[in-house]
Amino acid sequence: MLDHQLEPAAPTALVRSLGVVGVLLLTLSVTSPVSSLFVIVPGMLRVAGTGAIWAVLLAGIVCVATAYVYAELSSVWPVAGGEYVMVARTLGPLAGFVMLGVNVFNNLLFPPAIGLGLAAILSTVIPGLPAVPLAVTVIIGSTLVALLQIRVNAWVTGIFLLIELVAVVLVVALGFGEISRPFAEMLSNPTMLGATSSTLVPASAASIGLATSIAIFALNGYGAAVYFGEEMHEAPRKIAKAIFWAVALTLLLEGVPMVAILVGAPDLVTLFNSDDPFGLLVRLRAGDAAASWISIGVATAIVNAIIACILACSRFFYGTARDRCWGRPIDELLTAIHPRYASPWISTLIAGGAGVACCFLPLELLLVLSGTGLVVIYAGIALALIAGRRNGMLADAPFKSPLYPLMPFLTLLALGYIICLNWLDVEEGRPGLMMTGAQILLSAAYYWLVLRRRGVWDVHVPSLIK
Repeated sequence: MLDHQLEPAAPTALVRSLGVVGVLLLTLSVTSPVSSLFVIVPGMLRVAGTGAIWAVLLAGIVCVATAYVYAELSSVWPVAGGEYVMVARTLGPLAGFVMLGVNVFNNLLFPPAIGLGLAAILSTVIPGLPAVPLAVTVIIGSTLVALLQIRVNAWVTGIFLLIELVAVVLVVALGFGEISRPFAEMLSNPTMLGATSSTLVPASAASIGLATSIAIFALNGYGAAVYFGEEMHEAPRKIAKAIFWAVALTLLLEGVPMVAILVGAPDLVTLFNSDDPFGLLVRLRAGDAAASWISIGVATAIVNAIIACILACSRFFYGTARDRCWGRPIDELLTAIHPRYASPWISTLIAGGAGVACCFLPLELLLVLSGTGLVVIYAGIALALIAGRRNGMLADAPFKSPLYPLMPFLTLLALGYIICLNWLDVEEGRPGLMMTGAQILLSAAYYWLVLRRRGVWDVHVPSLIK
């Protein structure tokens, strides 16, 4: 009886209040296709020119394959902890905690990293905005919004998404409204900037390959649906729909506008040399006022992504605390559910507070610290699917990935290529890989020196979704 009394009380469960649409809105907000379009896609155009079209098509194949991996695993374990639960169940506790450790960095560093870029996005509208105070203000406001009931947040992020779509529709209309070159020609004869950046040359296979690796990162985020699985009605049966809709809409919202500016731009050399090719086309066709509204739309996308990321991060930390990762006082705090809003409110405040603190770090350091964690996460779930199929843990999965083992193998093949490219990039890629390696070692050390000494560490799966 005494042992039973010493056991910590079971944490309060999250409330199921979301349908497929609600989870989709939240997942799309994490993916943030509009901010990726305006912030990441210009880099693809500089690297591969019109070859970026092939890059998005190839990246789309990889992302669809990875979405199938996410869908099968999420149908069995739609748990707030996300990927580390899937890996721990199939590959063991050490691998699961390594995944958890890498995700801590990914989840905490993303909001401040994109928040610090807000001032540059809004510079055409309000010049001279201080980057750090603006990022801090946005993260604090986003944290307060994230404290609200999850259904309210789904509607808030949905409204923000509609505002973002206005920017996308404007770009598409201006690009296709006055076509300067045929789409088929760009597919059959892709071109890119030459060595002097003043002429066009045929796009090389290497440049398209590098752009493909960038595109995979730009399209990332659809797997975030699993973080909201415990708040979704009939999650095992429905969560795959949210994941596939998210990846399809992300491809559409990033791919179509990119094609629009490529077919509509009067001069491709000028377009590829621009840091803001989308804004450039809008200014040429619709004037400075329209370009300013586009900047506001992109800023809205970034704010929306910060809100959604804090929501996902708070669910992640709720899951880690429920699995007794940090020690009893901290675990009990992080699993606290707000009596009115049914949100993990202390986890939300900690996620937001950590984001605010990280805003005072240089952006370059944040990017290095975040490393190449996405590679580890994708590789982990691909291996989890293979292991789960082999040991029978996925035998009763409500959703089955077709053409097994094609989907996980395709994901692993693409990741191997990305690792090679990053290792060859001495300035950014290689330090990122080394930082991710450090995260893996640190996580493994914590598991062996702390968790394992307490006994067998296991992840919790709520009874309603086992």
